[in-house]
Amino acid sequence: MTSLNSHGIRFAFGTLTALPVRVTRWDRATARAGMLCAPLAGLVVGLLAAALGSLSLLAGSGPLLAAVASVAVPAALTRGLHLDGLADTADGLGSGKPAEDALRIMKQSDIGPFGVITLLLVLLAQVAVLFELYGEGWAHGALGTVVSAVAARLALTLASRQGVPAARPEGLGATVAGTVPTGRALLAGAAVAALCAAAGAFFGPLGALHHGLAVFGALAAAELLLRHCVRRFGGVTGDVFGGVEETAATAALVALALGG
Repeated sequence: MTSLNSHGIRFAFGTLTALPVRVTRWDRATARAGMLCAPLAGLVVGLLAAALGSLSLLAGSGPLLAAVASVAVPAALTRGLHLDGLADTADGLGSGKPAEDALRIMKQSDIGPFGVITLLLVLLAQVAVLFELYGEGWAHGALGTVVSAVAARLALTLASRQGVPAARPEGLGATVAGTVPTGRALLAGAAVAALCAAAGAFFGPLGALHHGLAVFGALAAAELLLRHCVRRFGGVTGDVFGGVEETAATAALVALALGG
């Protein structure tokens, strides 16, 4: 079990980040452990993004540049993989074509108009919210960045649960689809939400509630996209996972902006 957990952590960091981690096993058991460890990868990415944004703000850059820095770090640490998946998913959904044709569009290397517009709006939303949070102080911006990153990877854990099929017989989507038992996925969701709420308690009881609800809001938005993609494409792909991740990240931030 210890060995499997170690391989699972390698799988999570090796597939969900560009950090120099070598994936030593590539099977369903490792994929299950890896997707359960996805929030841990999100925590590391979020901490690095929060560190750069906070240091930028403390150095006198202003909240806008700090927000851009915090958004840029996750993109760099994934080599834009999730953003590319979001764009491809938007192109596939926006095409209005049958599943087979939509999947073929998603595999093309270029980005269509739906993808460009979606990327622009998502990145603008993320920067806009973090601008507001960093404007309240570096701690607000840093915690918002971390909660967003963790919730985004938690959404991948839920998207890998049993009962969610793969749209293709090959690729990352096929490797991880349906690997995580539903009960363990829900337990991971509850645990992460509780931890984020505990971190939000630094800002008082309302802060705890706000940050906990932000996680659930992120998961709800990701679930809506996931179900729509399963209906349209017949299952999930690596691109869909990227779209789910970025949707959850953005929804978590928007939830933090509302009622703050």
